Amino acid sequence: MRIGVISDTHGLLRPEALLALSGCERIIHAGDIGKPAVLDALRELAPLEAIRGNVDTGDWAVAIPDRLDLQLGGLHIHVLHDLKELDRDPRAAGIDVVIAGHSHQPRIEEVDGVLYLNPGSAGRRRFKLPISLALLDIVDGQPRPQLVTLG
Repeated sequence: MRIGVISDTHGLLRPEALLALSGCERIIHAGDIGKPAVLDALRELAPLEAIRGNVDTGDWAVAIPDRLDLQLGGLHIHVLHDLKELDRDPRAAGIDVVIAGHSHQPRIEEVDGVLYLNPGSAGRRRFKLPISLALLDIVDGQPRPQLVTLG
């Protein structure tokens, strides 16, 4: 199973992001969507799960949750926008993967058997950080993440 993970689009969905996400069986947007049109375009590629980030205000964002717990490919995946707001011990909660955006800094890290994945920002460039997203392959119940630099 291949899951596309994107975050911090801030209303900008780049053509190269759409290309990188094509063929994914599922897409997760980890917040700071910016405009509902971003979600509409992602839904055309694959089933979409999305959470609300700190810039997602207005009537269009009210129904979007601020966190998600998903079971995909045999893994428990917890999605929130800002990792600093993680309010539980992932390992004790049986979480296999924590996905968070917000910092715009792409990161793959494993801590105590839990994978932490930040796809970075796929929207407008911030400082000198790369523009990126992530692909999460689940193979035999194991997460295999990779970062994809755009542009």
